[in-house]
Amino acid sequence: MNKLIADIDIVGEKNASEAIHEPCETVKKTANNAKEGERKLYIESYGCQMNFADSEIVAAVMQEHGFGTTDSAEDADLIFLNTCSIREKAEQTVRKRLVHINGLKKRKPEMMVGVLGCMAERLKHKFLDEEKIVDLVAGPDAYRDLPKLVGSVDDGQKAVNVLLSREETYADISPIRLNSNGISAFVSIMRGCDNVCSFCVVPFTRGRERSRPADSIVQEIKDLVAQGYKEVTLLGQNVDSYKWTNVPRTIRAENFEAETGEKVRNENFATLLEMVAQIDPNLRVRFTTSHPKDMTDDVLHVMAKYENICKYIHLPVQSGNSRVLKLMNRTYTREWYIDRVDAIRRILGEDCAISSDMISGFCTETEEEHQETLTLMDYVNYDYSYMFFYSERPGTLAAKKYLDDIPMDVKKKRLSEIIELQSKHSLARNQRLIGRTHKVLVEGESKRSDKDLQGRTTDNKVIVFPRENYEKGQYVNVHVNDCTSATLFGKAVELAN
Repeated sequence: MNKLIADIDIVGEKNASEAIHEPCETVKKTANNAKEGERKLYIESYGCQMNFADSEIVAAVMQEHGFGTTDSAEDADLIFLNTCSIREKAEQTVRKRLVHINGLKKRKPEMMVGVLGCMAERLKHKFLDEEKIVDLVAGPDAYRDLPKLVGSVDDGQKAVNVLLSREETYADISPIRLNSNGISAFVSIMRGCDNVCSFCVVPFTRGRERSRPADSIVQEIKDLVAQGYKEVTLLGQNVDSYKWTNVPRTIRAENFEAETGEKVRNENFATLLEMVAQIDPNLRVRFTTSHPKDMTDDVLHVMAKYENICKYIHLPVQSGNSRVLKLMNRTYTREWYIDRVDAIRRILGEDCAISSDMISGFCTETEEEHQETLTLMDYVNYDYSYMFFYSERPGTLAAKKYLDDIPMDVKKKRLSEIIELQSKHSLARNQRLIGRTHKVLVEGESKRSDKDLQGRTTDNKVIVFPRENYEKGQYVNVHVNDCTSATLFGKAVELAN
């Protein structure tokens, strides 16, 4: 479950009440950069960071075929909604948006509307044949085909391609950075997922797992550094299972060196992470998401070795009870998860931030099993979490095998207890930082006042401080003097090395 898809989150520049109760409805839109004579493309992206990264791929593909982006749906010739299927609410949001967009289309009949991403794969027939509310449907592995699909619509036909690939990584496409602050960028290192958690639709909408060639990842990041970017986040549904070799399938590994003159390379996530860290010591490196069953000590030792690898790990647990974890097909136990947390604390120390995803009220969960989630939270002391009650998704293993038998009022009660406990932990974890000075990468103005700047610490905490003479993109040492459960507040001391 990706970390930006949740009903409740505790993170960001908010007070405690806002942080606890505000849904995480992340939506990004394209900027206005269409040149004269180009057709105008408007992309609205929903859900996770992978979707946002995919939209940058789509913009690059369409730019090669005469489309520039616009920030206005009303001005667009072509509208793409890049969608998320992880929760019912996410799908409802997109459907409401399609109603509005079809209102625009009635006033501008030549406007073309397409649905991309996870909903496209899952609901293709409803969109095209039954409801007839879009012109084009393309799944996550069909973005190279978009110009051809658009051409079919131009010729008066409906167009669809939702085929999933075992090979596609878009490694050779240079993304167009949408809504970029010029400081931080997402870099996809792999696609798909092989885990098949019983509650999750991702394996069915994004296909099987495949890793992008390491050299293409390194080159993309070198290009970003040359453009002035100061931070990259490596993206994958499960980054810890990244694996890539330079030996093609047509050559036996034992014959590769003799036939090509190259050495065999077998890269895993630990070696890739080290390659990226070595690109530039002033480049901050983050990654998401880690899976507890695959996170190795090797990765943690690489994190400890390099100061520029941020000391923050998103390690979704989902439940603190081993029986429920087995029903979820998470393939680890409570004890295994605790061992991974202990390894983080042993190798990286108490200051390394850990965040999580949690589901309340999964099928057959008892009150005692719910209490085990709370006791696990007390053991880990998460810095923040993404928390939601279970919502059955059509097509998942859970929907096929288990009865969604926990009453909604019980789900909500258990969720509120998780939220309340996480709020206490988040506040306590932030309070221990008061009085310390932290190296902060300035990301821009505070959301609440242009007199303040905001950035993040290595452990992914948002910190707000007076602007003074500091600027976006600088590393600044900031002394923390106050906090909420969601945000640190402080004063800049000096530029950091």
